[in-house]
Amino acid sequence: MNKGKVDALLGIVFGDEGKGKVVDYFTPKYDVVARFAGGPNAGHTIIFEGKKFVLRSIPSGIFDEGKLNIIGNGCVIAPDLFMAEAKELESAGYDLKSRLHISKRAHLILPTHRVLDRAFEVAKGKNKVGTTGKGIGPTYSEKASRTGLRVGDILENFEQKYRALKAKHEQQLIDLHYTDYNIDEEEKLWLEGIKYMSEFPLTDTEIELNEALRQGKNVLAEGAQGTMLDIDHGTYPFVSSSNTVCGGVCTGLGVAPNTIGEVYGIFKAYSTRVGSGPFPVELFDETGDKIREIGHEYGAVTGRNRRCGWVDLVALKYAIMVNGVTQLIMMKSDVLDTFATIRACVAYEKDGVTTETMPYDTEGWQAVYEDLPGWQTDLTKMTSEAEFPQAFKDYVKYLEDRLETPITILSVGPDRAQTIVR
Repeated sequence: MNKGKVDALLGIVFGDEGKGKVVDYFTPKYDVVARFAGGPNAGHTIIFEGKKFVLRSIPSGIFDEGKLNIIGNGCVIAPDLFMAEAKELESAGYDLKSRLHISKRAHLILPTHRVLDRAFEVAKGKNKVGTTGKGIGPTYSEKASRTGLRVGDILENFEQKYRALKAKHEQQLIDLHYTDYNIDEEEKLWLEGIKYMSEFPLTDTEIELNEALRQGKNVLAEGAQGTMLDIDHGTYPFVSSSNTVCGGVCTGLGVAPNTIGEVYGIFKAYSTRVGSGPFPVELFDETGDKIREIGHEYGAVTGRNRRCGWVDLVALKYAIMVNGVTQLIMMKSDVLDTFATIRACVAYEKDGVTTETMPYDTEGWQAVYEDLPGWQTDLTKMTSEAEFPQAFKDYVKYLEDRLETPITILSVGPDRAQTIVR
């Protein structure tokens, strides 16, 4: 019997690339869709048939009735936010309990984790990371210090374990002199979320996944955030708290490296970043504002303005390397439809030094650009590569040549149908 494979779908810059749309598009090809890292601090937006959904913790394959969706052990879950997200989908007619399994090894985000997140950020003063305040960092910190609560803890002596961890957090907040908070209503909803979650299959998902692979089934691993927010390989300390790179698929789902098949790297035709941290290609002028407005570059969960800039080939080459990307998917090509000139960052420059490889610390580096002619054509109505204007074809080929990786899918609009396979 031929064993199945795990294909990874990863954001390869700073996240927000449109992974949800592509996962939704790919789902018919797979038997299982699994989230391997991250929590409800980012949203995957999916638009089809005039409907819009923002998924925070639930995998984007949830809309296909015949597919199993898994929240893996590498994820962190806020029960109250999960409940709100799931109930919205249920009210839209999707039967989640028959198609969504949650790893017993995934960690729980407590209401006090969210307070600690805010308190730690305040304590940093001017050196803020730009956290979303969703409790992600404190939860992963406790996971690493071996003191966290896991989904499996719901099944035995949960109340006792919860009260003990909450008391520990409250003492930390006293030590931080951060006492101006009230979680009474939030906690009530959180505990309701715990009860709601217990109605779902809470399973050993790593065993389920490996059994599915043994049976020849194929798995799509859905990433969260992007490579440059990876805790090890990103722009530390301005990063997320988990491994967002391809290696995180193995640890976050409990699958072996030799099960990994295709590695799809998703990026935009330009660059964006949310929160603090170095961003050499950032545009502070009208061009940056124009990209933001046309691309609706505001956080799906937070609503925050995304910082915008031209495509960054230094970051992309680095991400392709550390992930082993086999195919690229370029999103939001249509956002650049009206620009007469398109720029691409080919190197960084600082203090007279120029580099085409990712430096240890990108603070203070300036982008070095090459200019290309824009296509100044509306791509949104196009349904095949043959319709593309030559200037856009040239831009795609330029990127492929520079990145030494094929771009196999192009998105020319937010709808599921606006996806062109080459």
